[in-house]
Amino acid sequence: MPLERHKLDDFTRGWFVGNFSPTLVNTDAFEVAVQRYRAGDREPRHVHKIASELTVIIVGRARMNGEELGPGDIVRLKPGEPANFEAITDATTLAVKIPCVKGDKYLCDDAAGHAAPPLTKQ
Repeated sequence: MPLERHKLDDFTRGWFVGNFSPTLVNTDAFEVAVQRYRAGDREPRHVHKIASELTVIIVGRARMNGEELGPGDIVRLKPGEPANFEAITDATTLAVKIPCVKGDKYLCDDAAGHAAPPLTKQ
């Protein structure tokens, strides 16, 4: 029997598991993405009020909250902990959010991490 195969590029920004579409596994328990960045790409400072987020640097170098990260580094953000992201080199990350909560991404209004209104899934 042939393998069931999919392409990462067929999913929104690399998110392929979670309660959204398209997805391979529809679940509220967690969401998973493999994300590719070019050097200089950025994610704005944001916070999740409900979900914890795990980010693994697979390839390349990145900076989160001013700290430089490289292959094999894992960052755990608890609910309410703001973070930003910048790819120093071309980079690939694995991101896991637990649980999957639609609309649980808030841009921060200021450096202290005060949340603005929620963003839609990017």
